[in-house]
Amino acid sequence: MLSANLYDFSGEQKGKVDLPSSLFGGEVNRAVLYDTVRMYLANRRSGSAKTKSRGEVRFSNVKPYRQKGTGRARAGRRSSPIWRKGGVVFGPRPRSYGFSVPKKVRRLALKSALADKCREERVAIVEGLAMESPRTRRFSQFLRIAGMQEKKILLVTEKYDDNVFRSVRNIPGIEFMVGREINALQVLKADILLLTKEAVASMEEVFV
Repeated sequence: MLSANLYDFSGEQKGKVDLPSSLFGGEVNRAVLYDTVRMYLANRRSGSAKTKSRGEVRFSNVKPYRQKGTGRARAGRRSSPIWRKGGVVFGPRPRSYGFSVPKKVRRLALKSALADKCREERVAIVEGLAMESPRTRRFSQFLRIAGMQEKKILLVTEKYDDNVFRSVRNIPGIEFMVGREINALQVLKADILLLTKEAVASMEEVFV
């Protein structure tokens, strides 16, 4: 049976909780993970690299020197690529590096990432996370008692909670996401996947 450690918001471990095999019990498909992670990283690229061609560099169109009699090679413009500070031949131009993979492949990659984290026992469940106001110190205390300090943590809740977000945004290494927006790249980057029970239920409803 798949399970994860259960913590209350004071940081104390209260036992184990079962995880749905439909999300965490699959095989780890590394080929699918590779393609999907490469897609997410490629879609993040701005693609703004650009060099100037000989028609874009700022030089006078006056011939540098006369055609014959100097002993040097003939030259028509200072913007020629063979001249210093001249235009660049076949340089990078603004472009999109993005591509997509099918929705089924993205979901399979997510389940593979979740299964990998579960096998490595890097999934934890927290209950009682509701906060009436932002309290960064309280959340830091929870991480310290639970033994999760100085680790990369992906905190996943059922829905966006501004108090929780403002509590964790200044803690290094923590990323906050909503269950329905989780993806394989964020799961793989994290050392610990910290979920609420409600987030697990919403993920099962959306991705299964």
